[in-house]
Amino acid sequence: MTKEIRTLTAEINALMAEPAAPLAQLEDALTTGYARALELEAERSRLERRLGEVAATGDGDGARELAARVSSTDEHLTRLRALLRVLRERASAARF
Repeated sequence: MTKEIRTLTAEINALMAEPAAPLAQLEDALTTGYARALELEAERSRLERRLGEVAATGDGDGARELAARVSSTDEHLTRLRALLRVLRERASAARF
């Protein structure tokens, strides 16, 4: 997991641990998290495109490396989305 994702995850978890986290902080964390998720999706798309190009050249080692990066990016994205779902539910509850 990249340092940026670890930091974001830690910040969201700390915020979720606060019983009365301010709505503004919850929404800021959601905005930051969604932005990072979009970046990860774009990165995954670039990696997949590059993987196709490298695989077409027959570079097995390069293709394996890129496939591992795609997989890792997918894992980060999946974990981040799950955390954002919980955070979104918490923010929705704080609005009422």
